[in-house]
Amino acid sequence: MSWTLAQIAQHINGQLVGDPDYTVTAVGTLTDAGPEHLSFLANTKYKKYLQYTRAGAVIVAAGVESDSDIQLIQVDDPYVAYAKAASLLYPETKPEAGIHPTAWVHPQAEIAADVTIGPNVTIEQGVIIAAGTSIGPGSVIEANVRVGNTCRIKANVTLCREVQLGDRVVIHPGVVIGADGFGIANDKGRWIKVPQVGRVVIGNDVEIGANTTIDRGAIDDTLIADGVKLDNQIQIGHNVRIGEHTVIAGCVGIAGSTVVGKYCAIGGGTGIAGHIEIADGVQLTGMSMVTKSITEPGVYSSGIPIEPARQWHKNVVRYRQLDKLFARVEQLEKQLKD
Repeated sequence: MSWTLAQIAQHINGQLVGDPDYTVTAVGTLTDAGPEHLSFLANTKYKKYLQYTRAGAVIVAAGVESDSDIQLIQVDDPYVAYAKAASLLYPETKPEAGIHPTAWVHPQAEIAADVTIGPNVTIEQGVIIAAGTSIGPGSVIEANVRVGNTCRIKANVTLCREVQLGDRVVIHPGVVIGADGFGIANDKGRWIKVPQVGRVVIGNDVEIGANTTIDRGAIDDTLIADGVKLDNQIQIGHNVRIGEHTVIAGCVGIAGSTVVGKYCAIGGGTGIAGHIEIADGVQLTGMSMVTKSITEPGVYSSGIPIEPARQWHKNVVRYRQLDKLFARVEQLEKQLKD
């Protein structure tokens, strides 16, 4: 699909410096783009490539200029503008409505007329799927699940019993929502299962990355609020609550009954202990370990960055000596005081 630079500039609310009738058909990086590509400059460290790029046009911040004759679209936020422009050049294709002959749909399920159900899908009793939704191949929708309007459930997704999805939810392949949480009790040395009777309730405009798992509540529900974006391979424990428009990167683990606030950003590989609360507007850098509640917004970090192995080994030895060192310092301070 091709668009003129004038059309793109209007769509992203940008100021065009160039030929309004020039057309582009795809996006590309500054280093690899050709004349048919639209590119963008969001990070100033890549500005050196601007004068050499072969891109047909580049989205840049307002006020940014080029020494070459490259065509520019100046905007307030180049990355946001790029996202909108890329959506224009690569529109979502809506699958053809209908139920594949290899799918099994329970006669008591309620399926809107324009829903798409792919091959080898299973839909159990009491399921309700609203208009415009598509269910990818191999997915399983268990009993009494509710799916809102215009959701995109991709291949091999499992929605366990009584899960509820809002509107415009996107779920990528391999996701499991509503499996039992890790509830066990020790009965005189023998672990017994604690029944998990809550649900998972997901709001509107949520996106869930591939192979992410969200456990059902033990008693109350696990709640994912409107606008939350989850990356791949995240584990969310039972009864976790995540506030509106929080984003979570890959391989994060959140233990049960933790509350994460609104507009938080959690870096990849972070581990969050259970039964704590994280305030609105908190940013956790990658590989952080959170073991207690965070009550104020801001940026938080933990962990030791990588260093050469020889230095790391020396530091580990010193770390093991910290307790003895502390005791010696405490004794010296007492002697000085005396």
